[in-house]
Amino acid sequence: MAKGFYISKALAIVTVVLTFSAIAGIITMIIVYQTQTADLNMTPRPTIPVTTPFPPGPRPQMRLPGDLVPDHYELTIRPYLYPYIEKPTDENATSPDQNMTFTGNSTVYFHCVRRTKTVFLHNRGLTIGTVRLTDRDKNQRVPLNGTTQHRDESNFFEISVDEVLEVGGNYSLFTEFEGEMMDDLAGLYVSRYRDAAADGNSTERFVAATQMQPTDARKVFPCFDEPAMKATFDVKIIHRRGTEALANSQESDKSIVDEDWLVSTFHTTQKMSTYLLAFVVSEFQSTPSKHERVKILTYARPEAIAAGHADYAAEITGKILTFLEGHLEINFPQKKLDQVALPDFAAAAMENWGLVTYQESALLFENGVSSMLAKEWTATIIAHELAHQWFGNLVTMKWWNEIWLNEGFAAYMSTLAVDNIEPSWNIKDMLMMENLHSAFEWDALASSHPLSSPADAIQTPSEIIELFDPITYSKVKAEAWRRTHKWMYLKAFQYENTEQADLWKYLQKVNGKINVANVMDTWTNQIGYPVITINTTTGEAYQRHFQYNQSTVLVWHVPIKVMSETSGPTLFKEEFVSKGGEWILANVNAAGYYRVNYNPENWHSLLTALEEDPERIPIVNRGQLIDDAFNLARAKLVNVTLALNATRFLRNETELIPWESAVTNLRYIIAMFDRSEVFGPIQAYRRQLVTNLYCFFKNYTDNATVPEDHSQQHNQINAIRVACGSGLPECRLMATRFFRYWMQNGTNIIHPNVRSIIYCQAISAGGEEEWEFGWKMFQSSNITSDREQLRYALACTKKIWLLNRYLEYTLNPDKIRKMDAVSTINTIAGNVAGQALAWNFVRAHWTYISQEYGAGMMPLGSLIDGVTHRFSTDFELLERFQMDHDEEELGSANRAVEQAIERTAANIQWVKENKQPLLEWFQRESAVTKNTISYCSEAPAC
Repeated sequence: MAKGFYISKALAIVTVVLTFSAIAGIITMIIVYQTQTADLNMTPRPTIPVTTPFPPGPRPQMRLPGDLVPDHYELTIRPYLYPYIEKPTDENATSPDQNMTFTGNSTVYFHCVRRTKTVFLHNRGLTIGTVRLTDRDKNQRVPLNGTTQHRDESNFFEISVDEVLEVGGNYSLFTEFEGEMMDDLAGLYVSRYRDAAADGNSTERFVAATQMQPTDARKVFPCFDEPAMKATFDVKIIHRRGTEALANSQESDKSIVDEDWLVSTFHTTQKMSTYLLAFVVSEFQSTPSKHERVKILTYARPEAIAAGHADYAAEITGKILTFLEGHLEINFPQKKLDQVALPDFAAAAMENWGLVTYQESALLFENGVSSMLAKEWTATIIAHELAHQWFGNLVTMKWWNEIWLNEGFAAYMSTLAVDNIEPSWNIKDMLMMENLHSAFEWDALASSHPLSSPADAIQTPSEIIELFDPITYSKVKAEAWRRTHKWMYLKAFQYENTEQADLWKYLQKVNGKINVANVMDTWTNQIGYPVITINTTTGEAYQRHFQYNQSTVLVWHVPIKVMSETSGPTLFKEEFVSKGGEWILANVNAAGYYRVNYNPENWHSLLTALEEDPERIPIVNRGQLIDDAFNLARAKLVNVTLALNATRFLRNETELIPWESAVTNLRYIIAMFDRSEVFGPIQAYRRQLVTNLYCFFKNYTDNATVPEDHSQQHNQINAIRVACGSGLPECRLMATRFFRYWMQNGTNIIHPNVRSIIYCQAISAGGEEEWEFGWKMFQSSNITSDREQLRYALACTKKIWLLNRYLEYTLNPDKIRKMDAVSTINTIAGNVAGQALAWNFVRAHWTYISQEYGAGMMPLGSLIDGVTHRFSTDFELLERFQMDHDEEELGSANRAVEQAIERTAANIQWVKENKQPLLEWFQRESAVTKNTISYCSEAPAC
């Protein structure tokens, strides 16, 4: 609130008297003047044309003023990068130095919608040369008064104009510029890899690639770098001979400049936002996909293409595109679609229109080496990025505060697409639950954010990057929106920008019985979600805001329907169901974004049913009951022993979703107590809980095979993870035996699905020899999925000095790529032996980390989240870290630090209140069952 300005009563009276006196005097002088000049024959003053003075107005702070709207860009870029440095044959000759600069020029054509004498656009880090403004209507140059580069987060490049730019006028701005390609994975950057030479002498190769989202197009050329400033683009790329240039649209012409250079010219793009512009210059090769209308090519390192690592991506991409075209009833609007697997890439992938870029681990898959999880990841990521071609590219949010309009729909559509092309996986429920639980945990904090923040609350690049989190991707389910009037929303706003009110308008046409805006605004404009409490004794139901630390009171529109068990096939589509009067189960199949609590009697009946006849409860709800119970206990809404009782039925459970939920939630208990005396009884209980599941898969595991059923393949991983992690002797022996066989014989017979977890357990149980072998295999492998599995496993050692050395490796991109540094540190922090080491390492190197890994989409927020997730003591509060670094230093980690502080405070209180009840429960439960568990019988040796 602004401060008021006050004056005394006496001063006010004097001011009023003087003001009236002055006015009276002026009126008297006017009367006298008119009387004296009335009889004079005076020559009238010459008429001067009336001009409207130009109001300068305030300078914009972080957003473009909107006076000028771009229509089209002509962009020429020349990256001077050599694809490789050739070794000279002459001993006295020297190799050329690698050239990391790029030059270019841009002409942006724009029109004026509000009179102005200043042109604002964006530039960050470029050296600007010639600047020339032209009035296209008059075909003449517009004189300039100078330029100013703003060094704050606005990144404004301000051009002062000598004359007013008029409304309706058409202008063009030409700029020449020069920049540097760095390895920061933002803007136009350099990616590196080594080829696999037959003689063993590999050569380092270089790739020029781009990542513009969210605000890094301005690092490549001066532009109106906001999503609503859509335009078309004509792109020319001047590149070294021997390389191929790719851009958003098809190549229209390629010509030779000289013996060193080619120029590739591309067709005009669709109308799109600057963050979707992309190009790649490389020596990559490609493999094609089948599609009746669109030419689809998947590019990667020549070695990867030759080995068939891009074949699976090529096989499914056309199928996914066809499914989305049919489902959305809008054809993909381009003639070509390129996909590129980049050795270095900050995000998992980026949906650039017509040129989708990926981390190699997200796109490349090798049969016999890559795991089933890697295959799922590839299919899901491709589907997500292709869904963006409609949700985000064709129709784009007006501003980043509503990025969920892009990401939420893309996440939902990717699940449908994968379920369509790989129906045997039955993956939809699992993906929905994973997304739901991830969003639930983040959204239970007071430091969460609404789906739609006020536009003026999201201004800086750091604030924009903070929005790319599970809430944005997973909070709103789109089931009710599917095929709304054949996706009228998409058709109405294609090539335009929208806000959520536009979506509500079109949903209203389909759902005329309810006020869509009133219902949906409660979910998108405020943080969090409700917990619905049902009292089956009194018949009452009410809601409250669910938070781990209750601090706000919010209300949602939650439509409630109650159905009886005689409802037949429609039963599981409803939100509530009664079962013969024994108990009530709400939110069937977890269809709604809320948690459910019950009176103790109903909880007891539900948990009894889980132990006696779990098949009566849908699989999804068996998982959701566990997740609700544990999180209600974290929020102190139920007793923690109730949550633990909800896991008892797992001794005889073999379905994936309940186990996945239990593993996730017990992980929180372990993180809070794995440094205390509670941990021993926890481990004993986990061993008893998992023994039957491990035995269920033992023959598969010991014989290096996996079940045919896809969900059971997932659960085999859970069985090994929990059994080995809780110290089940048979599991530990199995893991060390397989790893030792690889070390001694040079042949890896471990099934790809379980490699990462077996590597981890073997390295955890071993010492320096096992770690060094894993590091050697990591360095020598050119197979992306195998490197990923080893990189994860190396963080599992219990040797402090090895973990410290591994942390130091993350500062060296030659050992751990920049894109992998944060996830490597987080994995080390996930190891109880490495958590304190990782936190101390982050604090000691924060300046370097924030500078090197804080550009573009690099995940500083996830780093803070990862290294602080088990903080639960008074000595682990983060306020000192926050005080030592201002907002600028924290950058995109600001919200993550706030969330970590809040979560830590909640953890401290929760641990103090629940340590003794937990200790007693685990001791009692372990004592009751310790003599009833028999270990698996011997299985054939592998």
